[in-house]
Order: sequence, then structure tokens, then C-alpha cells
Amino acid sequence: MDRRIRVAHFGIAHDHSCDTINCARQHPDVFEIVGVCEPDENMREEFGKADAYKDVNWISEEELLSRNDIDAVFCEGHELRSVSDAQKCIDRALPVHLDKPGGTDIKAFERLIRSAEEKQLTLQMGYMYRYNPALKYAVNAVKNGDLGTITGIDASFSTSHSAPKRRWLKQFPGGTMFFLGCHSIDMIMLAMGEPLSVHPFNHSSGDDNDGSMDSCFAVLEYPAGAACVRANSTEVRGFHRRHFKVTGTKGTIEICPLETPTVVKRIASAGEGVVFPGYFAGRYDDMMLEFAACVRGEMKNPYTGDYEIQLQKAVLRASGIKLEGDL
Repeated sequence: MDRRIRVAHFGIAHDHSCDTINCARQHPDVFEIVGVCEPDENMREEFGKADAYKDVNWISEEELLSRNDIDAVFCEGHELRSVSDAQKCIDRALPVHLDKPGGTDIKAFERLIRSAEEKQLTLQMGYMYRYNPALKYAVNAVKNGDLGTITGIDASFSTSHSAPKRRWLKQFPGGTMFFLGCHSIDMIMLAMGEPLSVHPFNHSSGDDNDGSMDSCFAVLEYPAGAACVRANSTEVRGFHRRHFKVTGTKGTIEICPLETPTVVKRIASAGEGVVFPGYFAGRYDDMMLEFAACVRGEMKNPYTGDYEIQLQKAVLRASGIKLEGDL
């Protein structure tokens, strides 16, 4: 395969769908968008008028799954459908970039992961903060033992959603925890691994939201402490105060905000200072370029199927879903 990858875009209802296709367009030497597919006419009517889909070649699901000139697929459909879309692609031996989180059916998600492994196909989950230099810096400090024993993590991934958006969240178990808190849970588990237990405390603000869970909190338990996740859709300018703080017996690293711009403080007994973790060219660029490298066989996906399953189980538990074996 030459450097340019011919990709299809399957589904357009995910909040990051426009960002994904626009990012691919910014790298025309890497990606060629051969077609966009949205089999749900209502979804296409609602989202298809966005500038990101202007002048695209619309193709049917049948065409997407039957063509032999497609190298990979971006699955950017509705969160409750996207795993099914991805499974269809994997069954056709097509590598997939699947936007997060991995649906609400853990058995379907496990089947998808194992199918990709059996066929030795790349399945990349769209957790773009994995590629944020500030988060990489914090995770490496934990893994290297620089912070000592980790005794606590505080993470917030909040925003201020409109009332219609918060009503829309009602379709998801855990509401904002499922929709946004999954990012913080991923950050925590990259640093700390699988938690001993997960305890959800999700609530509805009652603020014109039709009872959706838009004020959410979860605790992930670890041997020496707890990691706390807040995902709130009612926080004024919450986007600008998204943060990740990891505390250990030898020091603390605090990232706030997580982006635009990212500020990293490193605190130890000798004092504190601001660290520059590295230049971040774009929110999605490194992720999508890594996907291309995996599809071309230049590297192996650094995130294992076992990790993705553990993460999805933690996300569902934090969203209030009891899984098989849970008390």
C-alpha cells in the first residue's frame, strides 16, 4: 500500500464527525475521502448540511461494504449505532477508526474487539486526549515512579450544554458521564490501569433537561487511593476548566486547562513550576496519522484490545450500568 489511504466515512451523527473528516482533508498526502455514508435519512437530513460534507461523494451502505478500493473506514455514526457499523466493516476486513465511547452493549463491543484481533485489523478508538503531550507527560511521570505512590487523581471533563443538548443526553445511561466522562476515565486508566471498583453518583440537575443525567460524578478505587471524575453539562465555561490532577507521595502534576492553551504545573517538596510538555499541532492530527501508520503496517496499535474492553467496562460502570458479575 502506498502512503495515501482511501477511506470511507461511515455515519455523520457523532459530535466529532466533522472534525474527523476535516482533519483527514488537512492531510491530503495521507488520506483520500472516497465517500461518505449515512444510512439513516433523518440523521443525514439533520447533520448532512454541515460544511464538512459539502461536495462529498455520498455512497450507500451497500456500496461502502462491497467496494474493493477502500482501505479503511472512519466510523462516526450515532454513539448507540457506531459499534454495529464498525462490526460490519471489520467483517469486511476493513480497518476502523471508531469514535468513542464503545456503545452500551459490552458483549457487542467485546465481539468487535476480538473480531478485529482475529483478523489482525486495526481498530482505533477515538480518544484524542491520548495524544495530548500534557497527558503523556503526566502518564509517563506516573509510570516512571517520579510521583511516588499515587494517592489520588482529580479529573473534570465538563462543559455548558444547551437545554436541548442536555435533553438529548437522556438517551445515554449516565448522560454526561457516558458522553464526556469517558475521556477522563481513559486518562485515569492510562496512568493507573484497571480500577478495583467503580462507583457512580450521577444526577439530574432538573434544569429543563427532561430528567437526563447532566450532573455526574464517579469514583474509581485503587489500592492506595481514589480517582474522582466529574462530568457536568451545566458548568458555566466548564470547557475552559477541564483538568487532570494526579497526586503522589513525591509530587503532583496538575493540567488545567487540558487544551487551548494547556498549562502544566509540577509540584514537589522543593516548590512548583510550569512545564512545557511539547507542541500540540492539533486536537486530532496525531491520532489520525497514527491510524494511517497502523493501517499501512508501519506500526502496531499501542492500545490493546484488552485495555479497550477494560476501559469500556469502567465507562459503563461509571454510567450506572451493572455488568455480569457485579454485585
